Amino acid sequence: MIISTVARRLAAASLTAAALAAPLLMSPTAHATTPDSRLFLTVSGSNNTWIRGVVLECPATSGSNHPKAGEACAALDATGGDLDELPGDPRPCPHLYDPVTVTAEGQYDGRPVVWQRTFANACVLTAVTGPVFRF
Repeated sequence: MIISTVARRLAAASLTAAALAAPLLMSPTAHATTPDSRLFLTVSGSNNTWIRGVVLECPATSGSNHPKAGEACAALDATGGDLDELPGDPRPCPHLYDPVTVTAEGQYDGRPVVWQRTFANACVLTAVTGPVFRF
């Protein structure tokens, strides 16, 4: 019962965050005065036990609350915004299964982005995606 209550609250919080971010990501008025690339990025633990998210604007601006916005934008620029082709940050990772799920929604270079992947653990996430989801 406690787990389902926590899961419902996390789901509600996630939907609220998405609802609040949606007008910023899709508003034609907002787009006219913001960069061509704006992504709402999230990282969550297994079974949505926790979730965090940031807005990444490229080119990096003061409006972006991503702590490594410049590096993340450079990584995305290197792949033309293709998150499946990120150069990552190759490193050895433990064979520990503690899954994390990441999402990216918004626009890159004026094109819509809706992307989600699950990684075996946070180390593998960083090894594959580099600075993009390092927040």
